[in-house]
Amino acid sequence: MRLKLICAFFFAVTISALSAQSTASEQVTMFIIAAPQLDTIKQIWVYLPKDYQNSEKRYPVVYMHDAQNLFDDKSSYVGEWHVDEYLDKQDDKESIIIGIEHGNEKRIDELTPYTHETYGGGKGDAYISFIKNTLKPHIDNTYRTKPDASNTTIFGASLGGLISFYAIVKYPDVFGKAGVFSASFWFSEKIYDLVKSTAIPESSKFFFLIGEKEGDSMVPDQDRMVKLLKSKGVKPKQMESHIIKDGEHNEKLWSTNFGKAYLWLYN
Repeated sequence: MRLKLICAFFFAVTISALSAQSTASEQVTMFIIAAPQLDTIKQIWVYLPKDYQNSEKRYPVVYMHDAQNLFDDKSSYVGEWHVDEYLDKQDDKESIIIGIEHGNEKRIDELTPYTHETYGGGKGDAYISFIKNTLKPHIDNTYRTKPDASNTTIFGASLGGLISFYAIVKYPDVFGKAGVFSASFWFSEKIYDLVKSTAIPESSKFFFLIGEKEGDSMVPDQDRMVKLLKSKGVKPKQMESHIIKDGEHNEKLWSTNFGKAYLWLYN
């Protein structure tokens, strides 16, 4: 089961440009950027609010992982999150969404802050360094953003949930909110040790979500993390935790619940 959870995204297809067959909104564009921390080039997907070109407003930003699965059925392995379709319907709670393509066979390395004796990994610090020191400055300089932590969310599922949680705990001055779906907390006990040794500011907001049928340890792991955060003084207004009846580890679960998490984090 755990190997299945880790590898679920490995075969997603990377595309170089949107085409007529794409299901992505016309609000979605792409660019590439050097990621020196990872010694690679990253393709970035950008969703801009519908009124972006006709306004002078500044917008919150949501950084999301596994961009191939967020906007477009063509590039997704087993279905997309429909993030663009959802946000196209929002008139008063608009954000810029930055989707970071996963590194295919390097995905485990990038999205795990610690190593696992079986699955390896452990380059999550370099990945987060890329986001906060290279990508975010570029986004803030290029688009009309609200760059402060209270308007910066990091959001992902599976290993993306793990690295999102790690990022907000370690860098609350950069990421003020986190969407943590189906987080792979089982990957390393060190994620719990990090929370035990870290002060969690009252400004941090967490939205946890897990499916009831994701595996024997997934729900207990989330419950354990939520309990630990409460013991650290995290208040109810800072945190939501949901267990979805019959929910499985897939894009259907995440797509269906993205809007609920987005609105709570936005508010």
